[in-house]
Amino acid sequence: MACLSPSQLKKFQEDGFLLLEGFFTADECVAMQQRIGEIVAEMDVPLHCRTEFSTQEDEQLQTQGKTDYFLSSGDKIRFFFEKGVFDEKGNFLVPPEKSINKIGHALHAHDPVFRSITHSPKVQQPHFGGEVSPHQDATFLYTEPLGRVLGLWIAMEDAMLENGCLWFIPGSHTRGVSRRMIRAPSDSGPGTSFLGSDPAWASNLFVPLPVRRGGLVLIHGEVVHKSEQNHSDHSRQAYTVHLMEAAGTVWSPGNWLQPTPELPFPPLYS
Repeated sequence: MACLSPSQLKKFQEDGFLLLEGFFTADECVAMQQRIGEIVAEMDVPLHCRTEFSTQEDEQLQTQGKTDYFLSSGDKIRFFFEKGVFDEKGNFLVPPEKSINKIGHALHAHDPVFRSITHSPKVQQPHFGGEVSPHQDATFLYTEPLGRVLGLWIAMEDAMLENGCLWFIPGSHTRGVSRRMIRAPSDSGPGTSFLGSDPAWASNLFVPLPVRRGGLVLIHGEVVHKSEQNHSDHSRQAYTVHLMEAAGTVWSPGNWLQPTPELPFPPLYS
C-alpha cells in the first residue's frame, strides 16, 4: 500500500481517525507479543521506581508526573504498572507478566523487533502526515503549529467491545486543544502541571472502533478518544507510536517528553 486512497484520506480528515484493517500480518503481531514476553521476563524495576500508570489527572500528577523514572523515560525502555498490583512494600500481588499497563517510551529505538515494525516500508508512507480516560494526544505531545502529530495504534491482538477497544468522538480534532500537560523547569526538580481543563464530553458522542489483530488505527493528535476497562478474560495488547511532521514544526519545550543528546527523535525515513 503506497498511500491512502482519496476516500480514506477524506474520512480521516473528517473524523480524525481511520482504521486500516489487516495492515500487519499475524506473524508480525506474534513476533511483537513474543518479544514483549521476553522483555517483561527480564525486567528488573527497583521498588522505589514501581509506578502505577494512570490517565486520571490527579493521579497522573501524583504518580508519573512527579517521578524521574517516568519523566526521564523518553529515551529508555521502562515499565509502568496497573493499579492494585503491589502491596504496601512494592512487592507484586500478581504475576509480573499480568501487572504491566504500559512499556515506554523508546521501544521503537532500542528494540530490534519494534524498530523494524516502526520503520517498516508499510509505515513509511508520504500520506500518513487498562481504561484510558477521554483525552487528546496533543495534551501531552504539543506542537506549533497544531495538527503535526499522528498516532499509530497497532492491534497486536483483537481489541473488541468486551476487552476495551478504542472509542472516538468523530470530528473532535477540529476544535483545538483544551488542556496541556506542562513539564516543570529543569532546575525545579521533576514535576508536571496542567493548563486548562477538558470539558465533560458526553458519553453518547463516542463511537466504538473494534479492531482485529493486525489492524492499524491512525489517530489525529487532537481527536478525543478513550478506551473502556477490560472486564473480559482476554488481553488487549497494542503497540503505539507517534509521528511528527518535522518540516516547519516546533516541538514544545514544555512537553513532558523531550529528545535527549543520547536519543534525538529518530527520522522515520533512514
